[in-house]
Amino acid sequence: MLVNRTALGVYPPTNWGNYLSDILMSVAPPGLKNVQTHMCGTCANEQAFKHIFIRHAREKRVGSNFSEQELASSMLNKPPGSPNVAILSFKGGFHGRTTGSLSATRTKPIHKIDFPLFSHWPAIPFPNYKYPLEENVRENKAEDQKCLEIFEDTIEQQKRAGYPVAGVIVEPIQSEGGDHEASPEFFQNLQALCKKLGVSFLVDEVQTGCGATGKMWCHEWFNLPSPPDIVTFSKKMQFGGYYHTVEMQPDKPFRMFNTWMGDPARLFLLEEVLNVMKTKDLIENVRKVGDRTLKGLVEITKEFPNLIHSPRGRGLLLAITAKDTKLRDTILGKMKAKGILMGGCGDEAIRLRPALIFQDHHSDIFLNRLREVLHDLK
Repeated sequence: MLVNRTALGVYPPTNWGNYLSDILMSVAPPGLKNVQTHMCGTCANEQAFKHIFIRHAREKRVGSNFSEQELASSMLNKPPGSPNVAILSFKGGFHGRTTGSLSATRTKPIHKIDFPLFSHWPAIPFPNYKYPLEENVRENKAEDQKCLEIFEDTIEQQKRAGYPVAGVIVEPIQSEGGDHEASPEFFQNLQALCKKLGVSFLVDEVQTGCGATGKMWCHEWFNLPSPPDIVTFSKKMQFGGYYHTVEMQPDKPFRMFNTWMGDPARLFLLEEVLNVMKTKDLIENVRKVGDRTLKGLVEITKEFPNLIHSPRGRGLLLAITAKDTKLRDTILGKMKAKGILMGGCGDEAIRLRPALIFQDHHSDIFLNRLREVLHDLK
């Protein structure tokens, strides 16, 4: 039940800035001390890109003030005021539907077709693992290394072509693109390369944040030696925004602004969501029930290896892959008829996205009905 803040005599907050900061910073990714709020995940990524571009330009600019040429050319959308810089993303990544976020999105053509986007923004392969992970360690390490080499080569190619990469955006688990995951070692090495090459490191936690993977933020599983430069959020967090390092802070006022700076009313909802998560220990619940559910998926794939494979995920952000798209869609339809709503992602993947309150008995219902559907299809 939502708190009656009026009855408690604490509505509205006497200091909105402190109230907002207290709520959001109580769950901030380790090491990140700054937060910015926006309306949704798309605009969070879009505005985060601007932080990256500001930092990149600031490090290249001689002096602290804009030149007259920069000011005049920016009004024409031309260099040097509007520089030819890029955001690098990964094939299969989904980051939103506004122009910059959509330029970095590489999932389905229907998301992008007919829109003029940034053609000089590169996209490179994301690791595509073989499962079970423990039986394919060598192959998956080679996959990590291949993708990291492509990343480093692409940064150099972009620089030579006159479109340097200012930042990289990456999902901890690619969701819309097929629930592809990568190892902690991959992310550690990716961050190290970003630091080496002077590229900002943006982790898009719009899908994965707020407890879904068994930690507040999925990138916490990766044991990064230092925090990402920016972490974006939305969805379960009720409204959009991002946390960032001090170095990512714009050096001049009014460079990041919109009418409401997010949706202030949603902050009250988030306060209660976080309160329930804490009092009910829901992140621990996600880990426990998620492990149980994943083990169940592993057993079912062993029973029906001709139909599904590659059970994977963290916490309750779980997925399996069907043998082809037609079978995937058939499974989704039959599960829906049995009262289980699942989603398709990528070409053949089936993803599970239950609420944080998902319990053992819910897991049993899901697994039993999935087994029934697959038994009828074999």
